Amino acid sequence: MNLPTWITVSRLLGLPLILYLLTIPTETNRWFAVGIFVLAASTDWLDGYLARKLNLVTELGKFLDPLVDKLLTIGALIALVELNLVPAWGVCLILARELTIAGWRVNPNLTGSTKISGANLWGKAKTVVQIIAISIIMAPLSENWATIGFGLFWISVGLTLISGWIYIAPNIFSSKEKSISDESRPEAE
Repeated sequence: MNLPTWITVSRLLGLPLILYLLTIPTETNRWFAVGIFVLAASTDWLDGYLARKLNLVTELGKFLDPLVDKLLTIGALIALVELNLVPAWGVCLILARELTIAGWRVNPNLTGSTKISGANLWGKAKTVVQIIAISIIMAPLSENWATIGFGLFWISVGLTLISGWIYIAPNIFSSKEKSISDESRPEAE
């Protein structure tokens, strides 16, 4: 494992601390949780920058980076569900998309390639909006900020679904075309 991959994995160290702090959601604990969450989330930019700058982009890094992002955001969102700050069904929509895309990326039968593909622009936008929404909702801010955070949460749900569709739609349609062309070929005798 190279330096960017270690930074990616280190992002996970913040999740248990965030979850612990939110089990006792005092104002101080929530601020600490926000700080740890923002710090952990910011390493996503750092590991990507270093991987590109030092020419250390690897298949393992391309697999782990979005996986760790998902674990960090989903873990935080589940804690926010427990605190009744976001609805469970919205988080379930995000989780369904994330699990689908994670499986789609590494399954060569679905993508037609064993190469792991990275996130598209929509997926990156979705992640940024999720991080901002989670940070605002997690912080003990005024009702106005809570409304903004909640609005950003729903925007992130929309971006999550759009980015998922954009990611899998070309593969669905190309696999349908492939199966149709396979069916139209005469069988060998």
